[in-house]
Amino acid sequence: MLADLDLLLTAVFATADDLLPEKDRNARRSVTDAEVVTLAVAQEMMGIDHDAEFLAIAHKRLRHLFPKLPKQPGYWKRRQRCSDTIEWLISIFAADSPGYRDTVVLLDSTPVECGRSVETARRSQLADACGYGYSRSHSRWFWGMRLHLLAAPDGTPRAAILAPADQKEREVALRLLPIGLHGGETIVADKGYAGRELAATVAERHDALILRPNRKNEPGHDPHLAPIRQYIESIFWTLKDRLGLERHNTRTLHGLRARIATKLLALAAGVWLNHYLHRPTRAFADLSH
Repeated sequence: MLADLDLLLTAVFATADDLLPEKDRNARRSVTDAEVVTLAVAQEMMGIDHDAEFLAIAHKRLRHLFPKLPKQPGYWKRRQRCSDTIEWLISIFAADSPGYRDTVVLLDSTPVECGRSVETARRSQLADACGYGYSRSHSRWFWGMRLHLLAAPDGTPRAAILAPADQKEREVALRLLPIGLHGGETIVADKGYAGRELAATVAERHDALILRPNRKNEPGHDPHLAPIRQYIESIFWTLKDRLGLERHNTRTLHGLRARIATKLLALAAGVWLNHYLHRPTRAFADLSH
């Protein structure tokens, strides 16, 4: 069976349509919630940031899948209202992937920039949620948030949290790990997740072990983690390059949450489909057209 965008969207729609509870208001709509969620996934897979541009292209490219498409304002509002549904569907696809039961998991964070000018930081509706953080990959400071991700090496997202860029990684991990751990895992993390309290809490509550590179002031040799840590870098690269993580084009917290969740749903569904088709799990090139 050939993998393409149509097959991925069919899988997302069928899952959402079968599992979402029917509501009287939704049943009367010409475009259902399942179709809105599927359209949102299509937008991320096609790499089109602006809603109006995407809907114009979808009229030509996706009319065989969606006989009726919403208008731009309605699509934007419906996608935001479906945030909880999108996040729930991530867990559905993840739970049906082999990575959900993997005993080795990867923990790291990546910048989600929300503005560059000082004026933007002052006047943005995201001002209360964002902060200043340092991006090691770009060697510069940025204003926005960080996506903290717990994932299996195959790319299956196990848990994710958006947090202000200036919030300490180990503090976020204390909220993130209980969501995605089953117990007994080995967690491969970055230096930012160092801390006795975090290590002790993970061991006590989850019977899990955190492995990370040593800090400069810590004695001993670094554990050889570079090969396994390449997996989390590859997962973030898929989110950035294929799914446009750094091009969310949103100005509100609700909008940002919906766009980031949709990108994670596209990742989870793509990994799931590639598993099903016995393909490399993050082979997303064919799924985008």
